[in-house]
Amino acid sequence: MPLDRLLLLVIDSAMTQSRSFRFAVTCAALALSAPALAQVPGWQFSPLPGEGDRAAMGCSLAASPQAHDCLVVRCEDDFTTGLHIHTSRPGGGAGGWEMTLDREARALMAEAGDGPYDARFMEDADYLLDRLRHGTFVYLRHSADLDAPFAFIDLTGSMTAIAEALYWCAPRVPPGEQNGAPGVVPETSQQGEFP
Repeated sequence: MPLDRLLLLVIDSAMTQSRSFRFAVTCAALALSAPALAQVPGWQFSPLPGEGDRAAMGCSLAASPQAHDCLVVRCEDDFTTGLHIHTSRPGGGAGGWEMTLDREARALMAEAGDGPYDARFMEDADYLLDRLRHGTFVYLRHSADLDAPFAFIDLTGSMTAIAEALYWCAPRVPPGEQNGAPGVVPETSQQGEFP
């Protein structure tokens, strides 16, 4: 019997039973429902705990919580822009990554970090950020996984997601350093005419 048919039978049965039984069925249905996916294809805010709107995450087309390769643009604690890799591969994200960004092949090194993501790209980060903002697609794989297929990340929506994540990244200027009001007085009479 299909799952949707079984669910309809349970709901129909619950409608005819007492209020407490309906409540129990509702609780069971909620408990058995699948959790929301954390790593999904495309660009969105990072779903990892504590990241909130400070990081934009773009995951591969076949991403799932169990198998994913994601590129992350993050506002770091010191207000710099960090580019990270978040992956489910057994060896982690540190090491060399082969990438094809809009038909331009590059090899980038990612260094292991202590943050919420597997590794961070330190060299060529500006190049990668520019390609992620303005490109159309990325193919990537770890250089140790030569037999593995390349992961495809669509960059549709990446510019908006990255801009929203980095909006809060600029440090705030202390009041003493803010620009004052311009000291220019208009040279008009009260009737709006020039003297």
